[in-house]
Amino acid sequence: MLNLFRDTGLRFLWISAVAFMLDQWSKYAVIDSMSLYQSIQILPFFNLTYVHNYGAAFSFLDSAGGWQRWFFTAIAVVVSVVILWWLKQSPRSQKMLPVAFAFILGGALGNVYDRLVHGYVIDFLDFYVNNYHWPAFNIADSAIFIGAALLIIDMVKNGDKSNNANKSVQNSETLK
Repeated sequence: MLNLFRDTGLRFLWISAVAFMLDQWSKYAVIDSMSLYQSIQILPFFNLTYVHNYGAAFSFLDSAGGWQRWFFTAIAVVVSVVILWWLKQSPRSQKMLPVAFAFILGGALGNVYDRLVHGYVIDFLDFYVNNYHWPAFNIADSAIFIGAALLIIDMVKNGDKSNNANKSVQNSETLK
């Protein structure tokens, strides 16, 4: 069992745990110290603004009537199970992909927890330029973004290697 965590991508689950704990800690800090819709300016382009998001990214389907809570929860749970399976399958030699998926898993679980416990996701990071505000988000969303960025970096960095390896295998099979 210990080898499973030492020799696979599961060795990076600590990243998921840290992302989840930071996310939940930050959300409860906001709940304890702010009232709903309260906004505190931190920098000329950044506020802490406490909001509830009943939808998905950018408040997509925010006012859909409640079914979206369970829909987005189900999607996140399925994705989390797939990520766990993938982490278990990934060899020790892979590093960036399992780290990316660990960030995504931690973020997904942070938002799933919110949906199950509160019925909505707690958002509070509000960046803006003049009157244009980026939709508020949270630490879980940031972890998902970091994971997605690492996936793109890995694809750009290692994508040709895997394509070349596949072509080499196909060419050697064709020659047989």
